[in-house]
Amino acid sequence: MSLRIPKLIAFDLDYTLWDLWIDTHVTGPLHRHKNTTNEVLDKHNYKIKFYKDVPEILHRLRDAGATTIAACSRTHAPRLLNGKRDRARQALGLLLLPPPKAKDGGDDDDDGVVPAIKFFDELEIYPGSKLTHFKKLHERTGIPYSEMLFFDDEHRNAEVEELGEWVQACMTGY
Repeated sequence: MSLRIPKLIAFDLDYTLWDLWIDTHVTGPLHRHKNTTNEVLDKHNYKIKFYKDVPEILHRLRDAGATTIAACSRTHAPRLLNGKRDRARQALGLLLLPPPKAKDGGDDDDDGVVPAIKFFDELEIYPGSKLTHFKKLHERTGIPYSEMLFFDDEHRNAEVEELGEWVQACMTGY
């Protein structure tokens, strides 16, 4: 029996992929210390990083190649860098993911580190209902709602189920 992967897998960010609210726990500007993987610092050196298994999950989804990966967040984080990027997008751009684990359990050094934002084919990051996020994803990609899987930590966002989407609650993150 083969495993069927949905055509689109979407992740909320706050308390689903990382353990903070990017719009309240973090103060810009954001920066990274050299090429440190899976860690970005804010103005006060508060750490922003993905939960432990998230980098490997993103690598595996990308390597499977059969699915679109989306980030859907209703963040109210203000824009940074002269209004060009919000904190969530800046954090995703600065977060470097370590190489995937090799099948023998070690690191696969051939691929090197990759900015987290490169793993996401679609970004719906702005205030508002998750229904709006997914309607826009559907319009852009043409992927039916029944072929979308959404991971989120907040029950209120299960409203997207009314579109026919699968929702998986992640009450403590990954």
